[in-house]
Amino acid sequence: MRKLTMYDSIVIGCGQAGLAIAYYLKKTNQNFLLLDKGSEIGGTWKERYDSLLLFTPRAYSSLPGLPLSGEAQGFPTKDEIVEYPKNYVEKFDFPIHLNEEVIHVNKVDDTFLIKTNKNEYRAKNVVVATGPFQTPNIPSFSKNLSPAIYQLHSSQYKNPRQLINGNVLVVGGGNSGAQIAVELSKEKDTYIAISKTLNYLPLVIRDKSIFYWFDKVGILKVKSNSFFARILQKRGDPIFGFELKKAITNNEVKVKKRVMNANGNELLFEDNSTLKVSNIIWATGFKTEFPWLKIAGILDEQGNVLHSRGVSNIDGLYFIGLPWQYRRGSALLQGVGYDAKYIVAKMNEKIY
Repeated sequence: MRKLTMYDSIVIGCGQAGLAIAYYLKKTNQNFLLLDKGSEIGGTWKERYDSLLLFTPRAYSSLPGLPLSGEAQGFPTKDEIVEYPKNYVEKFDFPIHLNEEVIHVNKVDDTFLIKTNKNEYRAKNVVVATGPFQTPNIPSFSKNLSPAIYQLHSSQYKNPRQLINGNVLVVGGGNSGAQIAVELSKEKDTYIAISKTLNYLPLVIRDKSIFYWFDKVGILKVKSNSFFARILQKRGDPIFGFELKKAITNNEVKVKKRVMNANGNELLFEDNSTLKVSNIIWATGFKTEFPWLKIAGILDEQGNVLHSRGVSNIDGLYFIGLPWQYRRGSALLQGVGYDAKYIVAKMNEKIY
């Protein structure tokens, strides 16, 4: 058997989480490599819908070492966020292999074996930086719908031109679903199905982003295991901005209860009402799945990653980019840097 190059660390995923880890790894003496199945840096953002506008301002949308250019309290567009990681990689010159999909990872003694569609590697550490947004979470009853209905997950949605004639139902009341529903309401008879009461927060207060005020009062630093964090997680993320609220008030977007089942071209809702639809956008989030990670004991019974601040219960295996990984700000472009710094420090304790 041919001898494989031994790396100190291999990072799987070149999105914001992987790049944040790479920034801190480059400050060490570690021999490391980043792997990504995409064909270009920033590809995940490029696939998002055309009108995407981040609800975090530029001041809270940067990775460590390189502020996002532009007005700090302004909100970056999709195109800005597509270009930013490319500029980040160009500035710091990380070792990256693109077009390389990880097929499986297992551990033999103290070494991880990583097999991709192109190569095999060995590493002392593996950092899973693919994030939780890999496998669309679409209800199984969607299979009961007529093939004549045009269905998309929100991660596949680009613009209204994709849809066929007729009405549209957006399923899910998160920020992506809200933005998509408002956009579609300009052109189509639009409905949104929600499972709980929508809570709205302003994007700007006294000429400052709400995230500026979140930072000032410590909300972004709330730790995931605190009482306040449990309250925030139970409530779920609010809708930032009042565009959807205005559209609902003006009857431009009509609200339906939770979708319970489907049959043909008709959907059944929690209040037993029904609706015939032509298009559906499933803004229903993602499943946390790592089918290529052939290591037992990394998930709990609910399918959540077992970890402490990204350090898993498997020696040498780390995760970054998980929602509420350590604190509320972990989900932000800027916040992921704090988690990355901690993880690389823990690695160095082990290696050196």
